[in-house]
Amino acid sequence: MTLSLTWIGHATLAVNIGGYTVVVDPFFADNPTTEATSETVAADYILVSHGHNDHIADAVALSEHTGAPVITTLEVAGWLEKQGVQTHGLNLGGQLSLPFGKVKLTVAVHGSQMPDGSYGGCAVGFLLTSPKGRKIYLACDTALFGDMRLIGEEGVDLAVLPIGDYFTMGPDDALRAVKLLEPKQVMPYHYGTWDLIEQDPDAWAQRVSAETSAQAHVLKPGDTLQLVE
Repeated sequence: MTLSLTWIGHATLAVNIGGYTVVVDPFFADNPTTEATSETVAADYILVSHGHNDHIADAVALSEHTGAPVITTLEVAGWLEKQGVQTHGLNLGGQLSLPFGKVKLTVAVHGSQMPDGSYGGCAVGFLLTSPKGRKIYLACDTALFGDMRLIGEEGVDLAVLPIGDYFTMGPDDALRAVKLLEPKQVMPYHYGTWDLIEQDPDAWAQRVSAETSAQAHVLKPGDTLQLVE
């Protein structure tokens, strides 16, 4: 069974896991790094990490087009349900078993406000577990925090980490995150979308290789990383 991750652009990902497509933080129309749209992207499930527009902007449209339910926090779920979206509203540390495997909400040190200014609860990351036990940690928007070590203790096959700085942790803290998580593989994202978060991912990957045992993968928007299931 295929296990892969496609970086659509910015913080938007499509994970093929357990025979299903899980789209994370759908942001298409105003995303300068992709030509994908809610009409061209397939989704069986949608994950939304928090309420900022660059993570939720196209969640309603994608759910309406595909029929995919949204897995998110209680607060974001309530906001989406008012727009007719089917949701699973979890809270930090909560885990849900679905046909593609398991999804667990992890801590993310970041703000959350809905696009209309209403309360968005707390931001989260996601730990996905495939039917065969492979684990993908999606840090989503976050600062560095010491309890990443606890997430790493679960055995992370792939960690996807923001390196853009300004809105999230930057390259230095993302490297420290790799050392805490000790994943087998790591991929940077949430950089290069705008000048404020421009970074050199290849230089960061070289530092990861020099200072950790993780294998770093630098993707371009639209690229797919195949994982061994």
